[in-house]
Amino acid sequence: MSFFDEMLEDVKTVAIIGHVRPDGDCVGSCLAAYNYLEEHHPEVEAVVYLETPPAKFNYLRNFDRIVSDFSENKEYDLCLCLDSSDTLRFGEALKFLTTAKKSLCVDHHVTNLRYAIKNIVQDDASSTCEVLYGLLDESRISREVAECIYTGIIHDTGVFKYDCTSRKTMEIAGRLMEKGIDFPKIIDDSFYRKTYIQNQILGRALLESITFHNGQCIFSAVSKKDMDFYGVTGADMDGVIDHLRITEGVVCAIFMYETSCREYKVSLRSTTDLDVSKIAVYFGGGGHKKAAGCTMTGSVHDVINNLSNQIVKQLN
Repeated sequence: MSFFDEMLEDVKTVAIIGHVRPDGDCVGSCLAAYNYLEEHHPEVEAVVYLETPPAKFNYLRNFDRIVSDFSENKEYDLCLCLDSSDTLRFGEALKFLTTAKKSLCVDHHVTNLRYAIKNIVQDDASSTCEVLYGLLDESRISREVAECIYTGIIHDTGVFKYDCTSRKTMEIAGRLMEKGIDFPKIIDDSFYRKTYIQNQILGRALLESITFHNGQCIFSAVSKKDMDFYGVTGADMDGVIDHLRITEGVVCAIFMYETSCREYKVSLRSTTDLDVSKIAVYFGGGGHKKAAGCTMTGSVHDVINNLSNQIVKQLN
């Protein structure tokens, strides 16, 4: 019996929660767990609570069953926490963790605070989906569950090009492919494909980017006003930071967009040994050594100056 199956003993209800602004690894791991439960533990009542996820993941089985209304006050036997390093990132869904009889955290962030009763955190794994794969009975993983796990892996590895990709990651991906998933379509439709509007906002972000620290750093910012003009949300910003990251000579890339007046969602990427997770944690965020994020307030000038002060400590 797998670890995940053992955790379900004496469990009749499960709340599955993930971080705010869910990405591919978050959506993929949550739906992988939900679909596995539905297939092999139909006696367990499970609900996935997430902020409205990007529509590009709607090919995943039971995507339409994700609940984005957190008004329910039900108490669950088990709260399964996926892809979040701390409780603040759960947003309104946090109440399901605080009221559950027991909890399990499955994650891969080096900054994870081990907030659940049971914590399975592997910070050397490529993704939460990779960690979750190891907790399931591999022989019972269906094509639908494999699609969810594969989606999470490709999004957190940048389609196997980030250095979090290991031999183990590739071996797992190979086993998932053997389940019959349409992996080229998953990669194209969820990772590369952009709408015309998304390409416009990407182009604007790149056009208005600025380098500093002698070209070692680059940043771009999109205001709420501009987002409203183009009719885009935070979910449409996927990929902007990666285009900034691959700029020649850049060791640290910063992309931020305004979520409310003078409040910014900040993404950080590193191409060297510069540890952006330390910078993100300093400002109340988290993540990995080469990919991290946080929320900051102030003007764009204020945010960049504060980040720059932390970056230069490592550059020196």
